[in-house]
Amino acid sequence: MRTVKLYRYQLPIQTKIVLRKQSLTERVGLIVCLQENDKIGYGEISPLPTFSQETVEQAGKQAKIWLNEWKNGQNSSLETLFPSVAFGISCALAELHNELNEQANYQSAILCYGELEKMTQAFNQTSQQLGKLKIGFDAEREGEQANLLLSNFPHLQLRLDANRAWSFAQAVKFAEKIANENKARIQFIEEPCQTPSLSRQFAQQTGIAIAWDETGREPDFSVQKELNLVAIVIKPTLVGSISKCVNLIQQAHSLGIMVVISSSLESSLGLTQLARIAQQYTPNSVPGLDTLNLMQHQLLRKWDNSTLPLVGLESEFVSEIVL
Repeated sequence: MRTVKLYRYQLPIQTKIVLRKQSLTERVGLIVCLQENDKIGYGEISPLPTFSQETVEQAGKQAKIWLNEWKNGQNSSLETLFPSVAFGISCALAELHNELNEQANYQSAILCYGELEKMTQAFNQTSQQLGKLKIGFDAEREGEQANLLLSNFPHLQLRLDANRAWSFAQAVKFAEKIANENKARIQFIEEPCQTPSLSRQFAQQTGIAIAWDETGREPDFSVQKELNLVAIVIKPTLVGSISKCVNLIQQAHSLGIMVVISSSLESSLGLTQLARIAQQYTPNSVPGLDTLNLMQHQLLRKWDNSTLPLVGLESEFVSEIVL
């Protein structure tokens, strides 16, 4: 016997987050619960504003249809669904069928910001010398900042994320601020330029490695071995089902390209599932799941070592949706 439940959550966040010039003051999403006999699986459907093609309302309508079909015995395909819906439901199904391992990878690159003294304290607290820096605003200043970090921490590896913000000329200005001896310790820049073609030109000219993020979500994308391309960043909420993500992972690994599982500001439920996916399918890569510190609460599942209060499906932040 199959039963289903669908919930909507609204969690306040610590500070205003700006996503493509839109301020975000709360995270809104859906929680799916599938039950078959004595087994239960949960999944999170949380479209990311300004990044997802679908809204929470559109995702909810689509999820309702699929859930009612599944409840009535159908096993409808996930591949025609919105990416966030496909991913959330696939997680619930994977838990239901014991296809998602419990072991999780809670490692994360250290977000680099603030004074060098604070960064020194952060790196002293971990044996992992991997940092992440958001860039794409002021190319020359950010180039100086990245070079300063690399110069002061000789074992540091840096991941940089530009989100296609720069023109070719701006990206080159950034690279000119990086000392030649430090460039090799930039693990990659995610999408430095406004188009993949310009990003390829940037990498060829500067010798700085690149990674695909947005490019990997384009409809006709398939992983290809390319000069200076070292990684694919996969945000499952924006990509689709676990099986679709695994297909991309396998393509990349077969070509010797690293895969980084990354978050889309999911709640702790979604983040813990992403950590499990990262451990199961990309065990040799540190994922990018360092977004829980933006929240004020954890939801349903606890993130390793987090001190944020944990709330359940009966809390004031969650309401059940009638199917």
